[in-house]
Amino acid sequence: MKLTSFGASEGVTGSCHLLEVNNSKVLIDCGIFQGGQEERDKNDEEFGFDPASIDHLVISHAHLDHIGRVPLLRKRGFRGEIHSTRPSYDLARISLLDSANLIARSTQWKNKKLRQKGEPLIKPLYDEEDVLDVIEQWTHNEIKYNEKTKLCEGVELTLNDAGHILGSGFLAFDLKEGNDTRKFTFSGDLGNTDKPIIRDPRTPNEADFVLMESTYGDKNHVPFSQSISDLETAITETFARGGNCVIPTFALERAQELLYVLHEMWHAGKLPDDVKIFLDSPMAISATRIFEKHPDFYDKDAHELLSTGGNPFQFPPLNYTRATKDSIAINEVQNHALILAGSGMCTGGRVLHHLKHNLTRKECGVIFIGYQAQNTAGRKILRGDEFVTLYGETVPTNSEVYVVNGFSGHAGQKELTTWAEDTKADNVFIVHGDPETKVEFKQHLKNNINANNVQIMPHAKSIDLLAF
Repeated sequence: MKLTSFGASEGVTGSCHLLEVNNSKVLIDCGIFQGGQEERDKNDEEFGFDPASIDHLVISHAHLDHIGRVPLLRKRGFRGEIHSTRPSYDLARISLLDSANLIARSTQWKNKKLRQKGEPLIKPLYDEEDVLDVIEQWTHNEIKYNEKTKLCEGVELTLNDAGHILGSGFLAFDLKEGNDTRKFTFSGDLGNTDKPIIRDPRTPNEADFVLMESTYGDKNHVPFSQSISDLETAITETFARGGNCVIPTFALERAQELLYVLHEMWHAGKLPDDVKIFLDSPMAISATRIFEKHPDFYDKDAHELLSTGGNPFQFPPLNYTRATKDSIAINEVQNHALILAGSGMCTGGRVLHHLKHNLTRKECGVIFIGYQAQNTAGRKILRGDEFVTLYGETVPTNSEVYVVNGFSGHAGQKELTTWAEDTKADNVFIVHGDPETKVEFKQHLKNNINANNVQIMPHAKSIDLLAF
């Protein structure tokens, strides 16, 4: 009975954890590494295990850092079953097709440069065909919250609402090998509390062994009400200067939460009459349509809004710009525009073009509402670099920069600590965090919960669950 982490054990992204029980192998997530070039180079490396040996793949949620290498897993031999909630399946399908498209364009651009230098060309990590092939491996029996599913001999799974994005879950495994049993829980990404649309994370059941994220293990978020106030201030100040607001936006959950909040602001008369809101992301638009399909995953407040005729995804100033020509036309708008565009960490996508057109203008504002990984353009803008490179062009950062932390989809230190304590686990292993964050969170847990064994999960080194 072994657990091995092959991703997110040395950083935040690339979630990939292998559970071995009896003669079966269950992979938990298979995410892509995001960040600077050093992190992205890891995506083409070997997995550390034979993909063909994996019997089951369980998906905690549909963010790319948890599913982004699933097509590559298929490409390299995986033929097992994939399990998730229905929203995670729906979101994964559009996310992976979008990812394949971005990879194709990036590969094409790199090969153009290599061809000019006379150097060997590269192949894409995976393509659309790989995505369509692996989508067929999803089981038709969707996993429902709080229902036990037998994956294989000695492995039963219960997925619980993690409150992170639509359909996200933390994974509770009941394991049996011979006469030995263990309760093992993987946190996935735990959500922040009091956020719009989806429910708060569920309280976990007891476990013997916990593998948990630590993205914000070193800090707490401000209350969401304060975040809304901070967002209003950033927008008001920017519009008063006669500029636009560019908001780098994650397509899944963050975009939909922003629309919910902006709908509330507009309905309350807190936005100017001539405001224009652009959701400039085909991926985010498709994700929003999926959100509309699954109101049964909403929280009480969102249900009440819908019951009174409100719709945060359809209101007068909101424009969906799926076509490239419509995205380009946004460049003609000089003020009172709220431009929500991906990617959320400014690692690609349409937001880079909007940053090129607005970063140089002192009257404009860039509003960060989510985590910015090390070595990304977003992190460089956030830390105040005078210049940033976008599509090979050096761009001065003259615009105002705002940070609205409470929109984070991740639990803060307080919520993470409460969740860990509620598991009553004696053994807690930490993943999904910057190195210094994991060290601080480890010490914090040692000081604040009753677990006797709190460690940082090693990379590619198996932990024997029966030894604890």
